[in-house]
Amino acid sequence: MKILPLHLLSDIDVTEQDREPTAAELNAIDAEMPLIRAEVEELDVQISLMDRPVTDLDTRRLRRARRKVLAARRELTNRARTVTEVGA
Repeated sequence: MKILPLHLLSDIDVTEQDREPTAAELNAIDAEMPLIRAEVEELDVQISLMDRPVTDLDTRRLRRARRKVLAARRELTNRARTVTEVGA
């Protein structure tokens, strides 16, 4: 078994770690917000179902939350694909 040395310094400079996000990074986050919100909503439903028996209404809530996540992913993917095709 070979033990690899751990590097104390990463490839990222300290100044890079302390900087604010760029406008492009903020725009990317903003573009993904519908997906992030849908995933948080799905997680909220899953957490609410952890400590009680699941009813038919709960099953519908979970299914609806999962559909929102899938729709948001599809929308984000289609938007990214359109941008890529236009830029190509």
